Amino acid sequence: MSSPSDYLRFFRTWLQKPRLTGAVAPSGKALARAMAAQVPNADDRPVLELGPGTGVVTEALIERGIAPERIVSVEFNPDFCDLLRRRFRGVNLVEGDAYDLDATLPARLRGPYAAVVSSLPLLNRGHDDRVQLIASALRRTANGGGYIQFSYGFGPPVAAVPNRFSVRRTALVLANVPPARVWLYQAA
Repeated sequence: MSSPSDYLRFFRTWLQKPRLTGAVAPSGKALARAMAAQVPNADDRPVLELGPGTGVVTEALIERGIAPERIVSVEFNPDFCDLLRRRFRGVNLVEGDAYDLDATLPARLRGPYAAVVSSLPLLNRGHDDRVQLIASALRRTANGGGYIQFSYGFGPPVAAVPNRFSVRRTALVLANVPPARVWLYQAA
């Protein structure tokens, strides 16, 4: 789904707002597939996607068999929202702040979710904000559903917090530029 214009759009957005965009290019297809693979297949609940950008992970979720109507995508950037609306008919797109899900999600879209898939640039935020985001997302998942996040670093973007959540690496995606790791957070 990523076209040359997506790369240009991402790069231009990154130049204007690097802390909000967090990357100079969209995630690669191999990384998107590795993230989508962590979503439970047998659960028919919706999936919450945070920071879909140009929709690479959205596309991977749909390719995995998740109906667009089951995807709830929260995107902060209005230009990306316009693009996503054109590309993914049926996806529940919410323009707003993923770090404040209580205020952003309308009541009918608050969960429970099969899983939360995030492409947010977590390391651009303070530690407490990151912990709060993951805990908030995990409260919205049902029966062991997890919070799926990628990072370019060797370690997870947020370490496990005893009695709150655990984290483990589920994939190392060398085919992504730069190579990325996929992390699965689960409630304690």
